[in-house]
Amino acid sequence: MSIPVLNRRFFLSAAAITALQTPWRARASAPVRIGYQRYSTLILLKHLGLLEKMLASRNVSVEWSEFVAGPQLLQAISAGAIDLGQTGDAPPVFAAAAQSDGLIYLGYEPPAPDAEALLVRKDSPIQTLADLRGKRVALNRGSNVHWFLLQALKHAGLSFTDIHPTYLTPPAARAAFESGRLDAWAIWDPYFSSALSSDTRILTTAEGIVENREFFLTSHGFGTERSDLLPIIAEAIAKTDEWAMAHPDDVATIFAKETGLPFDAVRRAVSSRHFSFHRMDEGMIEEQQHLADSLFDAKLIPARPEIVKAVWH
Repeated sequence: MSIPVLNRRFFLSAAAITALQTPWRARASAPVRIGYQRYSTLILLKHLGLLEKMLASRNVSVEWSEFVAGPQLLQAISAGAIDLGQTGDAPPVFAAAAQSDGLIYLGYEPPAPDAEALLVRKDSPIQTLADLRGKRVALNRGSNVHWFLLQALKHAGLSFTDIHPTYLTPPAARAAFESGRLDAWAIWDPYFSSALSSDTRILTTAEGIVENREFFLTSHGFGTERSDLLPIIAEAIAKTDEWAMAHPDDVATIFAKETGLPFDAVRRAVSSRHFSFHRMDEGMIEEQQHLADSLFDAKLIPARPEIVKAVWH
């Protein structure tokens, strides 16, 4: 059962307090607490039960918690309520800017620029990115589309001060968009694919604008105290990605069931995604640092995180 938003906040606060009061060294056999979103490699890992099998010999179990989006998931990691999660490219930078030593990058997945887009109504007068000036654009604050929208505006010679950003979760944004209360909507898959209809038009995808990657992150405390588990977790994620590439229809079935979205829309979304786990390397550190520098220069974050200091070696 999903936890209502307000209750979830109280739940996470209580869990964070408990976690912070009990050091990881005193909880050597404590469960690995993983946060997931309904459209992610980690929910596939949950369905396969692979990590539970790989950790059984160490007498370590796994606990799963669902989150609506990456920013909320990373807040839980930073608070000590969960140990590991998966998000898009921008959420860890927003989180690191708020708490510089709270996160560690475990690895990343290949880019999927066709998996996020700026949508407008079919009859909208907006024809180019430059036409967004003065318009109401919905996005999830601190998410991957926050970075995408910033760069899309930059391509048109605009900035965030040239639009009226409206910060909404995907379900709330869709309702507002379809009712005509918004001019445009920056959104990612599978919500993007499911929102396509005869009344909707793609202004642009992220192709040629940003890479749109997924990252796996853990808390600094867990990564330090339970570093022995990180190679096992990384291997489980890599094996799950291998399975996903070989079973796209099964992946779409799982995602459709979890999200409640039509199978055809989810299958379309899955077709634009390549599943493959990679450890952080110099090129990826530089790519994330560029993202962090750009968000800081745009005054969207209060500090400039040093990504190289937040990487699992």
